[in-house]
Amino acid sequence: MRKLSTFAAAAAFALALGCLAPSTWAADVKMIAKVSEIQVAADGKSAVVKLNNVKDGSVVTVKVSDTATLEKLAAKTISTGDQVRLSYDPAGGTNLSKTLKKAEGC
Repeated sequence: MRKLSTFAAAAAFALALGCLAPSTWAADVKMIAKVSEIQVAADGKSAVVKLNNVKDGSVVTVKVSDTATLEKLAAKTISTGDQVRLSYDPAGGTNLSKTLKKAEGC
């Protein structure tokens, strides 16, 4: 019985430490923004998109590396001046894009 309670206490402690880890604090940021600049890398495997937040006008730069969004940028489905819905992970200051879609749903 004593071994079981020791194990339960250790598991609870490990779970508490996991909840306090800084990586779990950062949540994805979601916004609607207007695309002001797109820079696709020469190899086409990444891009940097500069956006203006519609709510407060702040400028956000995100790095895009997912294939679906890169194809939209290459085909000009998403271009400068478009209003988009996006979510990104701000961890590490890189602002890695999770989703980037036209606000109209295209």
